[in-house]
Amino acid sequence: MTNFSEEEIDDTDGSDDLYEHYRFKADKGQRALRVDKYLMNLIEKATRNKIQKAATAGNIYVNGLPVKSNYKVKGNDVVTVLFEHPPYEFLLVPENIPLDIVYEDNAVLVVNKPAGMVVHPGHGNYSGTLINALTYHFENLPNNSSNRPGLVHRIDKDTSGLLVIAKTEEAMTHLAKQFFDKSTEREYVALVWGNVEEAEGTIEGNIGRHPKNRLQNTVYENDEEEKGKPAVTHYKVLERLGYVTLVSCKLETGRTHQIRVHMKYIGHTLFNDERYGGEKILKGTTFSKYKQFVENCFKVLPRQALHARTLGFVHPTTGAFMRFESPIPEDMEACLNKWRNYSQHVIE
Repeated sequence: MTNFSEEEIDDTDGSDDLYEHYRFKADKGQRALRVDKYLMNLIEKATRNKIQKAATAGNIYVNGLPVKSNYKVKGNDVVTVLFEHPPYEFLLVPENIPLDIVYEDNAVLVVNKPAGMVVHPGHGNYSGTLINALTYHFENLPNNSSNRPGLVHRIDKDTSGLLVIAKTEEAMTHLAKQFFDKSTEREYVALVWGNVEEAEGTIEGNIGRHPKNRLQNTVYENDEEEKGKPAVTHYKVLERLGYVTLVSCKLETGRTHQIRVHMKYIGHTLFNDERYGGEKILKGTTFSKYKQFVENCFKVLPRQALHARTLGFVHPTTGAFMRFESPIPEDMEACLNKWRNYSQHVIE
């Protein structure tokens, strides 16, 4: 099943005055379910009333034909939602937002994205994104296959760190091929719950959308592997801090939420990762002082503890391999220092 934030939007599907905003393909084993309920499970912040109004207005299609809200979605049905206006992500408004530029030449740009900044406009985030900033500071950035200027890859809103941006069509094609071929170097640092026993290891597990919580991804195993896409993460312990561990994660693939999903899969959810349950105390004692200490750590680092520290790629013009590093940001470092002090003085 396709998630709307991942898909390419094709506004040529349908009549000239209708634009496709969402497209989902039902799983082969999809049980019969009203289309309004089906869409509510997939579209973030959508209400049943709004979906029903869209159906009444003739904006919901199944297999190319308009349907009412009581239509029962079946296996392999293709459900699309079309409106007369383009998707908001096409309505890019340049915004004068400062950029932390690590490197720039005529072909590429490397930026250090702060936590809290969304990479590209999407549903619920139409301004203040990295793309809004890029279109202000740079003209004529090439569009990727999803019509997003300059974007070759992305990281989550609350993940900080390095991104490479293509400034020319040639650079876009060259860099996109490197990501497809898995020849780029991407290393993240993450603070995770629990003591990671193995000094290093590799996590392999197909990643796909969670069957019950559509805002999460999960690992599919054995007979269900085909529901996900292959994903490989190599991890290495950097620092043991008692009830938490600082790890380095190198990506061989680039699935949505890959590190967050894979680390949870092996029992080490990212610290303060609210979407995946890391905002709860998952390891430690029952003492009230410890609870207060962890809550103070959450206040210092009010996001998942994940930072894209290293990025390496072959320059699309010169052919030289380039590697960039971004220091761990202040909020994450402050949290680490709290744990260092705690583990040194409290945990034997």
